[in-house]
Amino acid sequence: MKNTEANITLEDLKKGSDTVLKKVYEENRDKFLNYARRYNLSEDENIDVYQDAYVIFYNNVMSGKIESFTSSISTYLFSIGKYLIFDIMRKNKLKVKGDFDMSVVGNEDALVNTIEVEQPELTTEQALLEKHFGELGKKCQELLKLFYYRGYTIQEIVVEGEYNSENVVKAAKSRCMKTLKERIKENR
Repeated sequence: MKNTEANITLEDLKKGSDTVLKKVYEENRDKFLNYARRYNLSEDENIDVYQDAYVIFYNNVMSGKIESFTSSISTYLFSIGKYLIFDIMRKNKLKVKGDFDMSVVGNEDALVNTIEVEQPELTTEQALLEKHFGELGKKCQELLKLFYYRGYTIQEIVVEGEYNSENVVKAAKSRCMKTLKERIKENR
């Protein structure tokens, strides 16, 4: 869906138009879920957090609590969601890692782009993985990212990657992993 968020004003939201509210919800949902996966909560928890963040956002708009936006709607929703995630993590005594990727929030948000996250030093294994993963073909990289990083199922990859069948995906994933493991093993 094309990003029309920049054209949406606070007044548009206050009118309560289902179309406008639905656009805001849908345009930010996948971005937020992708962002939230960095915190290692379950997918159901991530979805619940996004829906709770959206309800808080909606209530703040409708009650007049928000008089103007000092950031984008995405940034506002993400900040609500981030605090909800941290609350869940605190209750569950989970630690926040410092290796999440803020770029998924959006390139246009100056506020988000100014946040600096200190990257930890890579272990030898991580450095080898990064190096050799970059040497894989684009198709292998995309397949492994979908499966391991984004958590897609084999069935979802068939659709997303335009593969012919699940067996083709399994075989391709196996070949890609074998190549990656061999390259890493050669450089230890």
